[in-house]
Amino acid sequence: MYQKTTRGIAITVRPTYLDEQSSPDENYFVWAYNIRIENQGAETVQLHSRYWRITDARGRVQEVRGPGVVGEQPVLGPGESFEYTSGTPLPTPSGFMVGTYQMVSHGGDSFDVAIPAFSLDSPHEARRMN
Repeated sequence: MYQKTTRGIAITVRPTYLDEQSSPDENYFVWAYNIRIENQGAETVQLHSRYWRITDARGRVQEVRGPGVVGEQPVLGPGESFEYTSGTPLPTPSGFMVGTYQMVSHGGDSFDVAIPAFSLDSPHEARRMN
């Protein structure tokens, strides 16, 4: 589990490797990630857009930007939360993701909320002790 809080908005991420959707022999590895967005602050906010930076084990980077998450732009009052699950494939057995959500307060103030960097690890990656 990975967690980070920005301006009273807590982001919790739980990645899971999806063996049944992956094809290691074809260099195709799939993860799901469950994200919980919790408004621990005092103001109502709306998630307007997302930005992801996805890096595979070879250092190749893919950037993803778009409105909302899973087709929604949730509004969260103080104490409210929103949870969703999405996923990503990679051509390598490991990688990591990091990103931001652009939020807008009820008063119209726009700000970025950090999504903590999290690792995408599969059982097909050789582990080395340094």
